[in-house]
Amino acid sequence: MQYTHLGRTGLEVSRLCLGTMNFGPHTTEPDSHAIMDRAIEHGINFFDTADVYGWKTGEGITEKIIGNWFSQGGGRREKIVIATKVYAEMGKWPNESKLSALHIKRACEGSLKRLKTDYIDLYQMHHIDRNTSWEEIWQAMEQLVAEGKVIYVGSSNFAGWHIAQASERAKARNFMGLVAEQCLYNLNARTVEMEVLPACESYGMGVIPWSPLASGLLAGALKKAAKGRRSEGGVMENIERNRSKLEKYEALCAELGENPANVALAWLLSNPVVTAPIIGPRTLVQLDESLRALEIKLSPETLTKLDEIFPGPGGVAPEAFAW
Repeated sequence: MQYTHLGRTGLEVSRLCLGTMNFGPHTTEPDSHAIMDRAIEHGINFFDTADVYGWKTGEGITEKIIGNWFSQGGGRREKIVIATKVYAEMGKWPNESKLSALHIKRACEGSLKRLKTDYIDLYQMHHIDRNTSWEEIWQAMEQLVAEGKVIYVGSSNFAGWHIAQASERAKARNFMGLVAEQCLYNLNARTVEMEVLPACESYGMGVIPWSPLASGLLAGALKKAAKGRRSEGGVMENIERNRSKLEKYEALCAELGENPANVALAWLLSNPVVTAPIIGPRTLVQLDESLRALEIKLSPETLTKLDEIFPGPGGVAPEAFAW
């Protein structure tokens, strides 16, 4: 396994982050535990979850699955950098969502209980809350850090301006502030290259891309569809919208002799701003196969071809949209 620092921190994390969104809804608890055990065997020490995962409002099913795994001992908790999130609706009553100081406190206590741990390594704001001031948010986060319940604070789905605003307000309070941003980023979704990635680089933040395979679109979707494998939701419609790109992409991957999913991960890993893409395996086989991405070194020519197939926004802002 390869490791890197999480942004400007001294914290070392694996170059692949284990996403746990499937734990509960699609993967049973015993199978989820087996995947986490295998992740440790591979040297993956970075796990990502959220209080809302599990899709039963307020129950935090996925965190409970992880907590039950931690409670098995064997150094499981000590080996893992656990990241979870706060913001989403955990109940229908007022103050059971978003980023008020009250909800941050209650949500953190709830996550600690479900995860069966005394502290959260990376506590991420799942979304911007435009109705809560940064003074209130940072005071709440500072309190959690002072109590030893949170080590680092991160963001998720923030715009570049949100990152700058939050970071400057934290700096004014002599607080470390944001150390990482978790954002939608893959070959077919490159909007963050305009302002989010430059902001992260400027503030020394790690970047943790979610949906690196674009919900399976970049994992050989055309080939799988041709074999008659059914896709969920609107994936088939997405395939048709992007068919011309996917035909070129899967042909290029075939030339390289690599699995499309691993090429997509390797492309993200080739960006020095990226810390660790989040992989979300449903099975042990999917987890094992993803490790190949760490060994793939894409040539400049291949990177150029990928840019031609999946053109980004045109670079960083304002050059991406102005002269």
